[in-house]
Amino acid sequence: MRRGSPVQFFQETIGELRKAVWPTREETWRLTWIVIVISSIAGALLGLLDFVLTRTFGRYVIG
Repeated sequence: MRRGSPVQFFQETIGELRKAVWPTREETWRLTWIVIVISSIAGALLGLLDFVLTRTFGRYVIG
């Protein structure tokens, strides 16, 4: 298999990036907030589960 030149590689890469459909600024902010909210909820639930399991094992299993 023959390798192309690095210049050709970067030209093709830039061409492909120009074809991509990029999200708008509003979409980016909305999706960022969705990720932050879902991550916070998941973190809180996992923290609560950890707390409950630690208390349960500490009280009934360990001592």
